[in-house]
Amino acid sequence: MNQKNLEICKSLINPSYIEQSSQAINQYNHLINVLLTQRRLPDKGWDDQFIRWFLNDIAKMDSNNYVENAGVGEREGRIHSRIVQERHFGLAHGIGRSGDISEQQPKAAGSSLVQRLCSYLVMDSMSVAGLNSIGECLVLPMATGMTIALTLMTFTKHCRPPTAKYVIWPRIDQKSCLKAIATAGLVPVVIENVLQGDVITTDLEAIENKIIELGPENVVCVYSTTSCFAPRVPDRIIEISELCYKYNVGHIINNAYGLQCSKIVHAINESCQSDKQRRVDAIIQSTDKNYMVPVGGAIITSPKKEKQQHKQKEKGEEEQQVNLIDLISKNYPGRANGSPILDLFITLLSMGRQGYKELLDERKQLLTYFRDQLASLSLQFPNCRLLDTPDNRISLGLALAVASGDQQKLSISMIGSKLFSRSCSGARVIELPGSKKSVAGLDFESYGSHINNYHSSYLTVACAIGITKDDIDTFMKRLKKIL
Repeated sequence: MNQKNLEICKSLINPSYIEQSSQAINQYNHLINVLLTQRRLPDKGWDDQFIRWFLNDIAKMDSNNYVENAGVGEREGRIHSRIVQERHFGLAHGIGRSGDISEQQPKAAGSSLVQRLCSYLVMDSMSVAGLNSIGECLVLPMATGMTIALTLMTFTKHCRPPTAKYVIWPRIDQKSCLKAIATAGLVPVVIENVLQGDVITTDLEAIENKIIELGPENVVCVYSTTSCFAPRVPDRIIEISELCYKYNVGHIINNAYGLQCSKIVHAINESCQSDKQRRVDAIIQSTDKNYMVPVGGAIITSPKKEKQQHKQKEKGEEEQQVNLIDLISKNYPGRANGSPILDLFITLLSMGRQGYKELLDERKQLLTYFRDQLASLSLQFPNCRLLDTPDNRISLGLALAVASGDQQKLSISMIGSKLFSRSCSGARVIELPGSKKSVAGLDFESYGSHINNYHSSYLTVACAIGITKDDIDTFMKRLKKIL
C-alpha cells in the first residue's frame, strides 16, 4: 500500500495504528531499496514471507497480471492451473526475446527485473566464494551439458578460424561432458590421463603434442574439467591456460560444481591472469550443484575484459576483442523458461551473504570429517583403503577388493546397489577391470574410472555443499554394515 492510501486509512481507523503499519511497510521498502541500489546479496537472508511479498509485487509488473489487461496475442502469459500460477508467482512470460536471451521484454518488466537482479546476485555470490577474476556472467535455463554445447558452438563460430573443428579434451568419464562436444558438431580429441600413485591427473605433454600435431589453427579449444570424482583430480588448468596462451587456442573450463571449492576457485583465478601469459575464455558452472536449486540452470562466466587480450603469435598483433558472453546471449534461439532463474534468485535472497558463506565453510569442515571417517573405516576392513587424492577437495575414494576365494560369489558392484536400496544416494562403485563402453561414437575401456588401467576397484563419494554431519554418519553406519 502506498503512502497516499495509508493517509486515507487514517480516516477509517486509529491513526496511530496506521503509523505503526507505515513503519513496517517502510522497513520492507528500505530492504527493497538496498537490493535495487546496491545489487548485491543481502547480508542476512530474507525470510520466506518477505520474499513472497517481493515476488508478488514484481509479478504485477508483467502484462498478464495487469488488472485491466486485454490480451489478444498468441502469447499472453495465460495460465490455466492455479497450482502452476502459484508455483511461478504469475511470472509466465519467461526471459529474453527472440534475438537475445538477455534482452528485456515490454510485456514482462517484472520477469526482466528478476533476470537482471539475479545476474548481479550471482556475481556477488561468486565473489563470496572467492572467484574475483570474472567480469560478467550469463545465467541460462539449461543444465551444464547443453550450456557447454552452446558455448562451444558460439565460440567456434565467432572466435576461431574457419578450419577449427577439434576440441582437445582430457578424459573425464561423464557422458554429458563428451556429448556436449558432439552436440556442438565438433570433433573430440580424447587425451588419456596419467596415473601417479592413486591419483589420475592431466597429461600436459600429450595436450601440447596434440595441439602441435593438429595445428593450433584447427583447434577450437582445450576443454578442461575442474570438479570430478576421485581418484581423478581437477585438471591442471593453470598449466593448460599457459599452453592455450602459447599456441593461441581457446580454453573453456567445465567447472560444474567447482564453485564451492576454494582450491578450484583459486586455480581459476590464477588461470585467468593474461599478464602471466595464461588464457581462459569461458567458465561454466551448474546452478543446482553449487546453489542447491532444482536441476535446469547453468552459469557462464568469462574473465574480466582486461584479461581477455590474447596475442596472435603468428602476426604479433592483438586478437580482436569479442564479448563472448554477449555473443552467447545473442546466439540463444528464442525466449527461454524463466523458472531456473527465478529459483536461483529466490535461493540467493534466502541464503544471503552470511548464509552462503556458512554453507561453504561448513562443507570444507565436513570434508575433513568425512575423510577421517573413511580412513577409520578402512582400518577395520583389510580389503579397504582410503585413496590418497589430496588435490580433490570435493570427492573421496575408498579402494575395494574381494578376497580371491570369494570372487565367484561376490560382486563389488553389489555394494553400490545395496547402498542405494538402503537410501544412500550419490555413492558410485567402480568395479575393475571394467567393460568397454561407447559414448558419442567413441569407445572407452573401463568407462567410469577415467583411465584404462586403474589399479583397484573403488567406491567414491562427494562432500558437496549442503551435506550434513548426520548425512555422513548415517552413510558410514550403513556402509560399515554392508561391508
